[in-house]
Amino acid sequence: MTELPAFERLDPHIEGNSKLREPQTEAYAAIVEHFDGGDGQREAGIVLPVGCGKSGLITLTPFALKAKRVLVIAPGRRIADQLLADFNPTLPDMFYRKCGVLTGAGFPEPAEIRGKKTNRTDLDAADVVITNIQQLQRGGTENKWLADLPEDYFDLILFDEGHHNVAESWETLRSKFPAARIVSVSATPTRADGRLMSGQIIYTYPIYKAVQHGFVKHAKGLVLNPSSLRYVRREDGQEVEVGLDEVRRLGEEDADFRRSIVSSKETLDTIVDASITELGRLRETTGEQRLKIIASALNMEHCKQIVRAYAERGQRADYIHSREDSKANDEVLAKLDRHELDVIVQVRMLGEGFDHPYLSVAAVFSIFASLSPFVQFVGRIMRVIKQSAPGDPLNYGSVVFHAGANTVKAWDDFKDFAEADQEWFKLLTDQVQLGDQPIREIDPIEDMERERDARKVEITEPGDVTLEELPLLSDERLRGALTALLSAGYSAEDIGRAANQLEPIPVTKQERRRASQKWLDETIKTRAGQLVKKYDLNPEGRDLDTRHLGRSNWVIVKSAIDQKVSAAVDRGPRERSEFSQAEIDLVSERLDDIVGEAEQELFNG
Repeated sequence: MTELPAFERLDPHIEGNSKLREPQTEAYAAIVEHFDGGDGQREAGIVLPVGCGKSGLITLTPFALKAKRVLVIAPGRRIADQLLADFNPTLPDMFYRKCGVLTGAGFPEPAEIRGKKTNRTDLDAADVVITNIQQLQRGGTENKWLADLPEDYFDLILFDEGHHNVAESWETLRSKFPAARIVSVSATPTRADGRLMSGQIIYTYPIYKAVQHGFVKHAKGLVLNPSSLRYVRREDGQEVEVGLDEVRRLGEEDADFRRSIVSSKETLDTIVDASITELGRLRETTGEQRLKIIASALNMEHCKQIVRAYAERGQRADYIHSREDSKANDEVLAKLDRHELDVIVQVRMLGEGFDHPYLSVAAVFSIFASLSPFVQFVGRIMRVIKQSAPGDPLNYGSVVFHAGANTVKAWDDFKDFAEADQEWFKLLTDQVQLGDQPIREIDPIEDMERERDARKVEITEPGDVTLEELPLLSDERLRGALTALLSAGYSAEDIGRAANQLEPIPVTKQERRRASQKWLDETIKTRAGQLVKKYDLNPEGRDLDTRHLGRSNWVIVKSAIDQKVSAAVDRGPRERSEFSQAEIDLVSERLDDIVGEAEQELFNG
C-alpha cells in the first residue's frame, strides 16, 4: 500500500498553538477558506509585514491544502537558504520543531535545487522542493528542471516575496505546472515598477497591529526642514534663495531638484548629522551601543561619499554594492554582524530576507520612484530586538529624510486593498509631500559622471534646519494601538516631541583628512575600473602589459592614474599617506582631468 504524502499524512498542531503568531494562524485559515470555496481561482496572495512570520507561514501552507509535492521559490539564494533551514528536520531550530507544529519522528522530506548538486531522484523523494528563481531561469524554456519534470509534478507553488511574481520568468513557471495552486507571500504587494503581484489578495495583516503586538518596531519619520535653501536656478544660472514651502514644491514637481537634493554635499551633511544625532539618542535611551544606521545611496560613488561623510564624524562606516565582488561584500557584512560598524551604506542590496535587528535608523540619501522599494528599505529597521515587547525602547526605529527629496508613490496600486493596510501605506506617504507628477524611475547604479552631467540644479547652502518628528501612529483610527504603546511605556514626550533645530556635528581635521584619503583611494580604484570597462578590456587581462611585467590591465590603469595624482601635488609615488587635506582637495577637484590625462597616455598616446 502506497504511503500518503506527508502533508496529508501528518497532523500539524496549528489551531490553538500559542507558539504561532496571530498573522500566521489567521492567514492559514484564510488559505483554507479560499481554496475550499471552489471558486476556481488558482492564485492567492498574502501580505505580512516584516517580522510577522512570513517564512513560518510558508512551512504551514502545504498542510492547509494537503499538498502532494510543493515547490517553494525565493527571489534569491539568501532567502532560499533560510527557507530550506525552516524545513530541514536535521536542524534543532527548524520551524516545525521550534514552534511545536509537529512532534515525533515524522517530518516532510525537503530537497533543494542547487545546480549540479541536485538530481532528479532527490526531487522524487521530496515532499517539498526549495529553490531560488535563478535556478529555474538558466536555459530559458530549456531549463533542465522545467523541461524534464511532468506538468503535474507539483500541485502547489509557493512564492516568497511574491510581489516579484508578475515577471516573465515567473509566468513561465506558472505555465509549466498549469494545475498547481499558487500562494504568494510578501511584505509588500508591489514591485519596484509599481505592478501588483498576481492573484487575489486574501489576507493582509495591518502594520499597526504588528506594532501593537510587538512583532515589528514602531517607526517614525524625521523630516529635515530647511528654513531656506540657496541654489543655482537652472533657467538662468542665477543663485536664488527659497523658503521651506518652495523647497517642498520643487521636491514634488522637479525631478532634477530632487536628484540634486539627495546628491549635494550640503544635504548629505545634514542627513548625516541628523541620523548620527538620532542614533546617539537611541543608544543613550536604551544603553544599547550596537544600534546602527542603514543608508540608501544612488550609486557606488555616492556610497563612497556617504561613507566618507560618516567617517569624518568618527563613525565606523562601510558600504556594499552589486558591482563589488561577493567576497568584499561578505567581509563588510561580517563586520556588521560582529558589530564593528556604526553605519552600512547600500544601493538596494540589503532587501528581502536580510535580518539584522540592530539597524534602527534609516537614512534616505536616494530617490524612491515607487512605494515598494521604499517599504522594503524601511523594513530593514523594523525587525524587533526584543520579541513581543511593544513599547520597549529597543523596539523603536527612525527614518531620516529631507523635505525637498519627495518620494513619488504609486498610490493607485493600493486602492483595492483592505482599509487598514491602506492606512499604513498612507502613513508612509504622509512623511513627504505627494506630487502629481508621473513616476520617474531613477537608475540606482548609473555612473556618477552621468549623474553629474544630468544635474540641472546646484544646491549651494541651506538655512537653519529643523528636525520634525512624524509619529507612525498619528491617524485617529490607530489610537487603539497608540494607547497600548502608552500603557507599555511609550512616553508622550517621545510621541509629541516638538521640532528641534538640528545641531551640526563637528568634524576634526584629522578625521576629515583620514576619511578623505580613504575616499580618494577608493575613487581611484573605481575610476580605473571604469576606464578598463570603457575600452572593453578584461581587468585581469594583459593587453596593456607591453613591457611583459606580469601586470593586469586594471593594475596598469590604476598605476597610471596614481602617477598623475602624485605629480599633481609634486609628491613621490609612495607618498599618498602623507598628503595634506589641501592636497587631497586639489586632487579631488582635478580628478576628472587627471583621469583624462592617464587615458590619453594609455589609449591615445
